[in-house]
Amino acid sequence: MICPNCKKEIAAGSNFCCACGAKQPPETAYAFSRGRLVRSINDRKIAGVCAGLADYFDLDPTLVRVIWALATFIPGPNIIAYVVLWIVLPEGFTGTAAVPPPAPAPSVSPSQPTS
Repeated sequence: MICPNCKKEIAAGSNFCCACGAKQPPETAYAFSRGRLVRSINDRKIAGVCAGLADYFDLDPTLVRVIWALATFIPGPNIIAYVVLWIVLPEGFTGTAAVPPPAPAPSVSPSQPTS
């Protein structure tokens, strides 16, 4: 899948571009339904909690990370909540149709004759 904003390759079914953060148009092949809340294993910075929340609520992961970082300055159990989510949430792919990315094809190089 190619981002129409920055023209970079992104994972199929992504809601947002990981390079420029632009919201992607919805896929017409299949409709997204709100799935399970998981920790992201393909878009994580620390534990994948913010990326998982962003995917679940269809928000930009950077926005969720900034809001979470600012919320840590407000008195309360914010850091404890992050650690609890880190422990409780299962890992899973986000922004895709729950299919891991395909393995790259092996490259074939022409053989050089030996003299």
